[in-house]
Amino acid sequence: MVNRYIMKEDYYDILGVSKTASDSEIKKAYRKKAIQYHPDKNPGDSEAELNFKKAAEAYEVLGNPDKKARYDQYGHQAFEGSQGFGSGGMNMEDIFSQFGDIFGSAFGGGFEGFGGSSRGVSKGANLRIRVKLSLEEIFNGVDKKVKVKRKIKAEGLNFTGCSQCGGSGQSVRIANTILGRMQTTTTCSSCNGTGQVIKDRPKGSDSNGMIYSEETVSIKIPPGVEEGMQLKVSGKGNESFGNGIAGDLIVLIEELVHDKFIRDGSHLHFDLYISLSEATLGCSKEVQLVEGKVRIQLESGIQSGKTLRLRGKGLPDLNSYGKGDLLVHINVWTPQVLNREQKQFFQKMKGDENFEPRPEKSDKSFFEKVKDMFS
Repeated sequence: MVNRYIMKEDYYDILGVSKTASDSEIKKAYRKKAIQYHPDKNPGDSEAELNFKKAAEAYEVLGNPDKKARYDQYGHQAFEGSQGFGSGGMNMEDIFSQFGDIFGSAFGGGFEGFGGSSRGVSKGANLRIRVKLSLEEIFNGVDKKVKVKRKIKAEGLNFTGCSQCGGSGQSVRIANTILGRMQTTTTCSSCNGTGQVIKDRPKGSDSNGMIYSEETVSIKIPPGVEEGMQLKVSGKGNESFGNGIAGDLIVLIEELVHDKFIRDGSHLHFDLYISLSEATLGCSKEVQLVEGKVRIQLESGIQSGKTLRLRGKGLPDLNSYGKGDLLVHINVWTPQVLNREQKQFFQKMKGDENFEPRPEKSDKSFFEKVKDMFS
């Protein structure tokens, strides 16, 4: 039974964007919501599933220029009586089928979330695994080899055409009614629409002639993937009954926390601590990169909280738009223990005009920096 719900919330509010948002901003907002409420990240959470569907419905409208224009003019009334997510016309498989590319298109086979069958073709069940990646692996891309336990047809399994439907997979029923002869077509109950039934089932196999087999699968992961993305490896799920096609292996990307860098899309943040003497006199410092190091020159009088942008020193963009930047945040370390001579020096400097704070208008406060970070 299809889960139905009534959509009354504003589509812009659901995605968290303004009515003046660009197409790319709307797409980015939907992708963020889809990853947040993704069923694989929230197993068994009906509220997360509902929010996932709401976001998909909102994007179905706002991501289409014509529908967006109608919605801006008439609101929800523009789509009353139409078939879509809100009316229950599309299920989870439909959502992934229609919007799977939102998660990225660099994986060749594309992305999808729920298994199922291609229309008119029997398809085995999808399998799902999680793959954890280090920042270094994300930087370079990596070929991961994983062991997968999947169902395959047992050796010696033989099929024969279904005698009940003649191999068509459908049962046709003709009935005489007051309106004349009526023909109805239904899925054959004997073969479940496959057109085949088992003739010889090998010992040790299940009722569908399947056995478990462990296989090593190679997964090519491109540079720049992010937490929550999914990669589809076609044909590496469970095999299908009869002559159908095998399901897919859905790989959920998990990103390991790095001890030095904080990731922000393709950009990286790095805290560089320097001494009070280095900040006062200026210095040359070596900065760690994901791979390798780079030396930077700090000017004399540099302030704690200043951010230096090293362009192109971040992570590769998934869509091959170059690399992000490395943002180096300067932190001036105040000495906590002083000897007698050092204490005397700083005592003498109290009240000295060179040691008095003189923030310039261009120097942003802590709250302004936090605001910029979240915007």
